[in-house]
Amino acid sequence: MSAPAGPASHPAEVRRTIAILSICGFASALATRFVDPMVTVIARDLAADPLHVALLSTAYALPYALIQLVLGPIGDALGKELVTKIVMAVLTLTLFACAAAPNLPTLFGFRVLSGMAAGGIIPMGLATIGDRVRMSDRQVAIGNFLTAVLTGQLLGGVGAGIVADTIGWRGVFLFAAVVSAVSAAAVLVGFRSYRSAGGELSFASAGKRYRRIVSIGRVRWLMAFVFAEGILIYGVHPYIAAMLESTGMGGATQAGIAIAGFAIGGILYTLIVRWLLRVLGLLRMLRLGGFIAAGGYLALAPALPASVATTAMFVVGIGFYMLHNSFQTQMTEVVPEARASAVSLHAFGFFVGQAIGPVVFGQLLGHLGRAPALLACAAGLVVLGLAAARILGTPMSQPRR
Repeated sequence: MSAPAGPASHPAEVRRTIAILSICGFASALATRFVDPMVTVIARDLAADPLHVALLSTAYALPYALIQLVLGPIGDALGKELVTKIVMAVLTLTLFACAAAPNLPTLFGFRVLSGMAAGGIIPMGLATIGDRVRMSDRQVAIGNFLTAVLTGQLLGGVGAGIVADTIGWRGVFLFAAVVSAVSAAAVLVGFRSYRSAGGELSFASAGKRYRRIVSIGRVRWLMAFVFAEGILIYGVHPYIAAMLESTGMGGATQAGIAIAGFAIGGILYTLIVRWLLRVLGLLRMLRLGGFIAAGGYLALAPALPASVATTAMFVVGIGFYMLHNSFQTQMTEVVPEARASAVSLHAFGFFVGQAIGPVVFGQLLGHLGRAPALLACAAGLVVLGLAAARILGTPMSQPRR
């Protein structure tokens, strides 16, 4: 197994690397989150059931998750920058195709392909930061990258709702495709001088990497935690527009603004994370994060105005990133020589949870109603935060050779 590339020592190269990765992360996040507030708009235009259209999130998230198991070893063997170039180009083409989709089945098909392409962007970005940036600088670098990703989520949520209400959902896909095209050009030019990782690419070598990674007890817990996050947090998002419309409290625009509140909460977290770690420490931050996210969903349970939904999602965003970024940071260091595989395996668990989440929450919503479904999510988040603090407070087990 080849060793990872050495961290970049020149500040200019570090800034250049982070800038390129941030542009790609922004485009990926924009493409990921903009469908949620447009569910009812797409349903009306294509004469489809909103509950079926909401599963576009699953159509994107499930292939995003599954492709991680393939892209991680490829990134470790052939180079993370090369993988990023390829997937950015594919994402651009599939987003243009989504904009022209004549019916819901075709849209589902291209959304699946978009999810497969986007699956290589953020995990490869995190792994590249781990390779190129010194550990002393990595927390700031990952924070900068995360800010770009969250900004993409923010604009995707707000912009999608507004544009969908004015020029239609196809215009949203077209805008995302243009942004992706610009990002693809940036990575093609910016990473043109990077070499292949020079590692071995085979089923045997990939299997060896994954066996080594999952032999670490903490890795297994981290995967379980992000799987639960995906279900408990992102299962709710596709149904926000429908919940607001059903009570006469808003539509696509209001749902987009509410989802944007989630991203704003995440951005606030990136600005205060150093202070949180200094004041609370990791374990108390995990416990508090679970309670904060749960409180946000409790506030969504009553049929209240859209402004309350936005505030509630802002609170959920703060709590979620207190949990998620803690898990994410630990995963970048568990096996440095197979960092792309480790981060991709982690993302696999997270996006399987995201893919299952809308199905699970949809069933809860249909059988129990709005308030009980959200109460169940809130209880799950409290348990998650407490369990994570307990497990991550123990020493990390060493991988088996």
